[in-house]
Amino acid sequence: MRLLERAWTRTRDERGDVPGWVMITVMSAGLVAILTAVAGPQLRSMLESALSAVGG
Repeated sequence: MRLLERAWTRTRDERGDVPGWVMITVMSAGLVAILTAVAGPQLRSMLESALSAVGG
């Protein structure tokens, strides 16, 4: 009975924790969004320049 009680208490305590992979995914998505907002126009310009140099 004591073992079951400890297992139940531990399960309740860990229920609110965010798994590590969820936090990594959210942080990665945020980082990509910030980089796109800051460097998006420059990256687009570089890509267009490279494609025009290859195409003609």
